Amino acid sequence: MLQKIETLLQEAKSISFSSPEEVESYRIRLLGKKGILGDLFEQFKQVPTEEKRAAGQSLNTLKQAVSETIENARAKFETQNTDVKEFDDLFRPTGFEQGHRHPIWQVRDEIIDIFSRIGFIVAEGPEIEDDWHNFSALNFPPDHPARDMQDTFFVEGDIALRTHTSSVQIRTMEKQKPPIRAIFPGRVYRNEAISARAHCFFHQVEGLYIDKNVSFADLRQTLLYFAKEMFGSETKIRLRPSYFPFTEPSAEMDIECSLCGGKGCPFCKHTGWVEILGCGMVDPAVLENCNIDSTIYSGFAFGMGVERQANLKYGVKDLRLFSENDRRFLSQF
Repeated sequence: MLQKIETLLQEAKSISFSSPEEVESYRIRLLGKKGILGDLFEQFKQVPTEEKRAAGQSLNTLKQAVSETIENARAKFETQNTDVKEFDDLFRPTGFEQGHRHPIWQVRDEIIDIFSRIGFIVAEGPEIEDDWHNFSALNFPPDHPARDMQDTFFVEGDIALRTHTSSVQIRTMEKQKPPIRAIFPGRVYRNEAISARAHCFFHQVEGLYIDKNVSFADLRQTLLYFAKEMFGSETKIRLRPSYFPFTEPSAEMDIECSLCGGKGCPFCKHTGWVEILGCGMVDPAVLENCNIDSTIYSGFAFGMGVERQANLKYGVKDLRLFSENDRRFLSQF
């Protein structure tokens, strides 16, 4: 498998295209629904545990290299298409600014890259979910407030816009036997008032690790590694007891406020600390709901808002700026 990945990686670095159609054909062959990368990710499930880290890193590197090759080729053909047609306005201004990736996507990709270095693969799922995957399998009781209309956008019956990417964790555990080590990026929706600190839609990256003898110490060290890679080697963290229906014990993780250096400011509510994610050990009931023997396997899960990480990384104090398409704001990134 690693040899095949290396061969495809070399191809991505050296391939050339003579037309946009060839670029699209290459994209479908590698990234299409029945493409080579999809088959490789299916084969990854059968890779021995001791080889998963190296294989996961190689797969993510290959996917990124293929995507960059396709984007660069498309950009090349777009710039070559400069023939002046009869109906073109010859007096139209030229020299338009080149666009770039949105800051939320930049932070999302950075989070994915950090966890891919320690063997986490990426899994995605639908944004419209049923009650089982969004609530019941995650141990939410029938009368939990999150099921109310004022907290969730229901589509029809028990079908709703997902409120977290934890639903993809359930889908992964249903289909894949342990060990499981994956992260789940995506957009989620909650019926909340829009303000500087909240929005009705936002982006999450959740993580899940299921194996034998997984402990809370493993969870802490994983999150400490993430915090130092994301915010700097001097970053300090703290874990506070909390409650989530799907983890036990549960915690919220804070980092020292980067805006004030821990001295206290309005952003950190003058505490010197800022919450960046929730985490905990996967509740045995959740494992059993996915037909995983909780007497053999244990695991941890975590979830973070991408906007919150971007707030801290770039010093942005108003969440609404990320979705208002103000070029004055976006051009800073």
